[in-house]
Amino acid sequence: MKVTNLYKGIFVVTSEVGPVKGAVSRDKNIHPNCIKEARFLQDYVHAINVTDNQSAVMRLGSLAASVGLKERGIEPIYQLTCRDRNRIALQSDLLTAYSLGIDNVLLLTGDHIQLGDHKEAKPVFDLDSVQLIRMATGLRNGKDIAGNPIENPPDMAHGAVVNPNFVPIELQLMKMKKKVDAGAEFFQTQAVYDADLLERFMEQASLFGSPVQAGVVVLKSPQMGKFMNENVSGVQVPQSWIDEIGSVDKADRKKKAAEMTARFIRSIKHLVKGIHIMPLGWTDIVPEILQQAEIDIRQSSFNWRLA
Repeated sequence: MKVTNLYKGIFVVTSEVGPVKGAVSRDKNIHPNCIKEARFLQDYVHAINVTDNQSAVMRLGSLAASVGLKERGIEPIYQLTCRDRNRIALQSDLLTAYSLGIDNVLLLTGDHIQLGDHKEAKPVFDLDSVQLIRMATGLRNGKDIAGNPIENPPDMAHGAVVNPNFVPIELQLMKMKKKVDAGAEFFQTQAVYDADLLERFMEQASLFGSPVQAGVVVLKSPQMGKFMNENVSGVQVPQSWIDEIGSVDKADRKKKAAEMTARFIRSIKHLVKGIHIMPLGWTDIVPEILQQAEIDIRQSSFNWRLA
């Protein structure tokens, strides 16, 4: 099921899981946390992103985890980054993903090696995100990046990321337009916490005609907010968020985080075509967030699983 089919009629909700740092047991009765989390989420979201060695930390491959979700009836959005692969490997992985039943791919540059746990590794970055999208579009049109014809072109939906927080925003909009021209069909934003900022961004981004989902990272603690401000490029957590999550005891922070996230989603959902919730392990509060945000995909008359 392509998520691009959904944007035509309904508000799209996605979330994400991170593959395990290790292999998946061959015992079919043992499931890694990413599978457990995805199974918990599947009745509340349309699809689930599977991160690709997020923050440059080595984990199980996103393709293996995506196929694991697909086999269990859960729609994955396979993430593919340029950091660890040259153009040969990137094309091969896209062909492999399609051959194994993957319908959706989010194409990214990838976090730099210096953020991760293998700082001695050599980054690749043979292509950037715009070139990666253009290459994927070429494969779908029947040609590899060198212009050679391929058999059975992979018909996947191509997604990309965009950062409404970027300054100056004009440069980010220029890059977004390049991604649209290269073949990006939907966008998920970097984490955003400012409704006014998102509204200003969407006034211009909506002119490109591509559906945009607002990305929201669940804020767990004031320390997390300060860390993101100091270490995560392109993200700014307002002091009001940091103060509010810090105003309650640790035992009550999940409840407060759900309340804050839901309130923010209610304030922005009219601006975008969907929401992408990044719970960072607090998967259990996603249903509460969506309930408080007055979003319930189960009430839709559109049968997205048959789309």
